[in-house]
This record gives sequence, structure tokens and C-alpha cells, in this order.
Amino acid sequence: MSEKLLDEIPSLDLADFRSGDAQRKAKFVQDLGEAYQNIGFVALKNHGLNDEQTATLYRDVQSFFSLPDEVKQQYENPELAGQRGYISKGKEHAKGRNTGDLKEFFHVGQEVDDPNDPIKNEYPDNIFPKEIPTFKDTALQTYKTLEAAGKDVLRAIALYLHLPENYFDDKVRNGNSILRPIHYYPIENPDAVPADAVRAAEHGDINLITLLMGASADGLQVKRRDGKWIPITALPDQIVVNVGDMLQRLTNGVLKSTIHRVVNPAREKMNTSRYSIPFFMHPRSEMSLAALEHCVTPDNPKKEADITAGEFLNERLIELGLKKKSTM
Repeated sequence: MSEKLLDEIPSLDLADFRSGDAQRKAKFVQDLGEAYQNIGFVALKNHGLNDEQTATLYRDVQSFFSLPDEVKQQYENPELAGQRGYISKGKEHAKGRNTGDLKEFFHVGQEVDDPNDPIKNEYPDNIFPKEIPTFKDTALQTYKTLEAAGKDVLRAIALYLHLPENYFDDKVRNGNSILRPIHYYPIENPDAVPADAVRAAEHGDINLITLLMGASADGLQVKRRDGKWIPITALPDQIVVNVGDMLQRLTNGVLKSTIHRVVNPAREKMNTSRYSIPFFMHPRSEMSLAALEHCVTPDNPKKEADITAGEFLNERLIELGLKKKSTM
């Protein structure tokens, strides 16, 4: 498919997929697949989050990040490689860079309720701030809502790829997904930070898909195939859903994990905060990311070596500076 050079990302309605109407569902599948072959991003409404849920979580997130650094750091455990709890300022950098991003964030991971699922032993326990008593329930409720929406998006992707609709279901059941509230903190003196420091340097996401709740300020941009950066805008009732590197690898590049970034605001606004809450949807660690056979053709030869999701995640955590490379 030749790319249409869009100036904005397509808007879709998840209710079409969930409607039970075969025609509406088929159109959603086709529109989603074309968008993911083209620009890699869509804006999605009727995703399951309501205004009250979103407002409550943002209130709790802002309350946490307004705590003193020494309090927040009580919820940081370097041994977890940033997979749970607080990750302090400047700890993460984009792949291929050494300058840390101008952000701090908090990770909420999978809660495995099935005692018979061995995956439970792979995940560290979640860490929640006792200073914000509602944080736990609000974050876990949001996690489950976005996970449910993500499962339906993956079902639509499966149909677009001519796979069984439930192809991804067992692969993401109790998957290693992460809810990440982010605070792009105020910079009172822009001259005191490295000249190349940005809120989030250009990168592709690691996971299958990312579901991004509306941010508190502008700044997110996506890089079009011709190199032009375009702003990502979504209406208040929409979330942004994009393809991650794992899905691009699985489809041998048929679906695009598009490079994106969060740019710094104008210098006079550097002393303001920006908040954002992405949900990174990961599969179980044992899922193979080997290219699907029908995505490998003479015109699209296999691009990447076989690897599991767990191995790929480990590689990327090292590249992002969150995990140290083993010397064993």
C-alpha cells in the first residue's frame, strides 16, 4: 500500500468494532489496518474510560508528583529496572542517546489473580504511595479499562492480518503491560540543563500497542515517512493508540511503529508541568516475535532475527538505561 502523507491521525470509534454489526466491524478493521500500515497512530473514542475516572487518576498523579523528591524516592527500587514504582528524574533516555529525558514517571504493572498461572512469579509486586490513598484503586481500574480496549484493538489487528480474531488473546492474558503516569517537570532555568535535553527524545515504543490518555498539554509529535513532524491531537473523549516495535517486528514491518517525541514548550513555558498517562500493552514474555509467515514475501523479505517478547524487552531496558547489562 502506498502511503498517504496525512497531516493528522485518523479518528476511529471502538463502538463500531464492539457493535455486533458485521459491516461496521469490518470497516473499523479495514480503517485501523490502513492507518497502522500508513502512519502507525489513530485517535480512538468509546474506549471505556469515563471523564470521572480520567479526572480522578490525573488528580492522584499530580498529587504524587507534587510530593518532595525525597518522599517520591521512597517508592523507587533500582533493582526492579524501572518496572514498578517511581523512576526519578533523568533516569531514562531514548535508544541511542545518553542525555536523560526531562521527565519522571511511575509504573503500575499486571496484577495476576490466577494462582495457577506461573507468570505471576515473573512480575514484582506493585508499589503504591501511601500518601495518596486512592491512587491504587484508581490506577488499577484504569489499567483494566485500557487493557480491555487494547485487547479489542488487537482483535481487530488480527482480523486485518488474516489471523483468527482471538490470535492475541492467550498471548496478552496476564501480559507484562505497564500503566505509566509521566510528569514532564518544570524547568525553572533552561540554561542549567543539557542543550540537547528534551521532554522525550524521538523513539519507538517497545510493546505491541500503546494506549495514551489525553495529555495535559501539547507537545506530542509523530514523524511522517517523508521526515516531517506533525502534532498529535486528540479530542477530550479520545485516546491515542499506536503500534509498538514488537508488533512491527511480528508483522515484518507491515504495521508501522512510527517514531514520535515530546518536544519542549516555548522557553517562556519551560517552567510549567506536562502530565501524560500511556498504557504500554505487552504480551507474555514467552510470546515469539518471529515474523508471521504470510508477512514475509519476495517483496518484503524477513527483516529481523527471531526473538521472544521477554528477550526483546530485556534488550530495550538496557538500551534505555533502566537496566544494566549482565556481565555473566
